[in-house]
Amino acid sequence: MLKDEIKSARIAAMKNHDKNASGVLSVVLNKIMLAEIELRAKGEELKDSDVVAVLQKSEKELLDERGGFEKAGRAEKVDDLDKQIAAVRAFMPKMMSAEEISAVIASLPDKSVPAVMRHFKAEYAGKCDMRLVSEVLKKSNGQ
Repeated sequence: MLKDEIKSARIAAMKNHDKNASGVLSVVLNKIMLAEIELRAKGEELKDSDVVAVLQKSEKELLDERGGFEKAGRAEKVDDLDKQIAAVRAFMPKMMSAEEISAVIASLPDKSVPAVMRHFKAEYAGKCDMRLVSEVLKKSNGQ
């Protein structure tokens, strides 16, 4: 499971005295544990797609923080954040390209917007940008 891979990477980063990676992976693991507790309260189990959602949210937060330090001219903090972002991205799945999304849409029997969006949320959660799916779908439907 992806959560276990992140735990192993955090331990390796701690052994290698990589403060950026071990710090950000600790934060990500804490967020994953919180998500797991919320899911358990609903009677559900943590899935890799839930872990990917936490990773994506963490990446967005780090990118926002990086932008702030970049505007402030704090190059050393920007470098640290770049290393942290790379550590988070190492566990994120490769996102689908527009061509791959288009091929999946072409293979679907029902190409209505709600049906396509439901299919991608169910089958490709965390592996595709839903905005890109919407754009590709609009182009393929000639809108």
